[in-house]
Amino acid sequence: MIRLLVGILVFVINTVYRDRPYPRFYVLETVARVPYFSYLSVLHLYETLGWWRQVDWLKVHFAESWNELHHLLIMEELGGGNFWLDRLLARSVALVYYWIVVALYVVAPRSAYHFMELVEGHAFQTYNKFLKANAAELKAQPAPAIAVKYYRDGDLYMFDEFQSAHAPEERRPQVDNLYDVFLAIRDDEQEHVKTMVACQRSNKAQALSPHAIEKTIEIVTAPADLSSDSQGEAIVEKI
Repeated sequence: MIRLLVGILVFVINTVYRDRPYPRFYVLETVARVPYFSYLSVLHLYETLGWWRQVDWLKVHFAESWNELHHLLIMEELGGGNFWLDRLLARSVALVYYWIVVALYVVAPRSAYHFMELVEGHAFQTYNKFLKANAAELKAQPAPAIAVKYYRDGDLYMFDEFQSAHAPEERRPQVDNLYDVFLAIRDDEQEHVKTMVACQRSNKAQALSPHAIEKTIEIVTAPADLSSDSQGEAIVEKI
């Protein structure tokens, strides 16, 4: 069923937007945000009912939706959503997939994460092919302002937060031209795949938030007089 859902989405996008890359990416990013909204909705429901509270999962999924939002904003700046029919199709498909993933996440969370693993894997392949076919042209064009703000000049806390395979501040993409932007988006999709795989392997007690990883720092202090009559005291502090 999961592969069928992904296959339908891929078929529609590949068929309708075969020769229109920016509208294709606009539709893809509009739909790609939706499952993270579904996860958040169900998690908030569980928290409201007092069944379960795991703030780190909420943080990670919100950061994932935040990342996809900026992919969408980039595509809008490139003109991908200019035609009303493209917007209508994207939002209609997104609405349908929202409720499908909500139901799936309630019944089988790992299957819902596997769904997004496949979607993000397709997005990675789509951007990878586009980069290989249009490298020279993309390198000659400037990076959109929204991409520069998101990847370089803005608050990068949320950018780090969705990447469970990286420590905070480890990954900082270049945004010198449009090629760099699409390269960063492609690599973002790969990081989403890794996080979705981690979600399938994790239990509810595990925190995936990169900023929430506990670090232990041992601070050892001793008195100034280190003679044999003095007794040193070691202090271990966890931060």
